[in-house]
Amino acid sequence: MDNNETNVNGAVKNRYSDAELLEFKELIIEKIAKAKSELNGLVASLSNPNQNGTDDTAGTFKALEDGSATLEKESTNQLAARQKKFIENLEAALVRIENKTYGICRETGKLIPKERLRAVPHTTLSMEAKLKQY
Repeated sequence: MDNNETNVNGAVKNRYSDAELLEFKELIIEKIAKAKSELNGLVASLSNPNQNGTDDTAGTFKALEDGSATLEKESTNQLAARQKKFIENLEAALVRIENKTYGICRETGKLIPKERLRAVPHTTLSMEAKLKQY
């Protein structure tokens, strides 16, 4: 589908209808709930380190274990930071829905196709604008 969706009168739409915005709002709220659940799991894993019971292993393996644990903790921290940013982006999309500016490309001013919004509900760029960035 092209970025210039039309309404029933054949005129080019410049925003999504309230019903369409409600559909996107429900999708985003669902994604926020899932993302927050995943973030809580990551945070919980950071606050409960080393539950594998390796305290009684030989000292030689302890150094390897410590390095591995540090790497895993850094990786989990990065995942948590990305998840937090994703949630913030989704919450910003909810604000755009309330303002009725959701789904409008910030570069071209055209409607972002529904397929793209369903796949990346927090996007503010159409594929046309996104590809121009590269």
